[in-house]
Amino acid sequence: MDQTKDKESDTHVSVNPSTGLSKTVQKRGDYLSWDDYFMSVAFLSAMRSKDPSTQVGACIVNPDRKIVGIGYNGFPNRCGDDELPWARESETNSPLDTKYPYVCHAEMNAILNKNSTDVKGCTIYVALFPCNECAKLIIQSGISRVVYCSDKYKHDWKFVASRRLLDMAGVHLTQHQLQRTKVVIDFTSIR
Repeated sequence: MDQTKDKESDTHVSVNPSTGLSKTVQKRGDYLSWDDYFMSVAFLSAMRSKDPSTQVGACIVNPDRKIVGIGYNGFPNRCGDDELPWARESETNSPLDTKYPYVCHAEMNAILNKNSTDVKGCTIYVALFPCNECAKLIIQSGISRVVYCSDKYKHDWKFVASRRLLDMAGVHLTQHQLQRTKVVIDFTSIR
């Protein structure tokens, strides 16, 4: 690009010789990478979860970098959030008095609530490494890549089984390397 100096404003003007277009303003440099963007969408969708102890979101993206599914953990449709238990442990020692038999995981909701005919060849972004049940759904749906932030349960048998299944099925696993630790959404900045 040829650069000329604008005499009045003392700024540099770049001229692209192939297009003849001039630019006085360069693109912003602090924009989100694609992986940070899609992981941020997963984290934002997790904020919809009513689970008091664990909020997880998922974002499914096709090869053209278009979002085709979003989900978060919660109870099934038409099952009241105030009628089922949110507890992790039961005072009665009955699993039926905990959330575990009832909660739909974020991955399940993203796959079932997708807005395309299929998710074959897509990538799913999730905050936590998927459990064995979600791994089966990921494999059966044709998702080819899982990008996750945390693998904090990696020694739990459900997650050992999950990794075994995903590896066996050839699903590519990537632990997300954060370029940012925080994304701020300021609704007043647009006014």
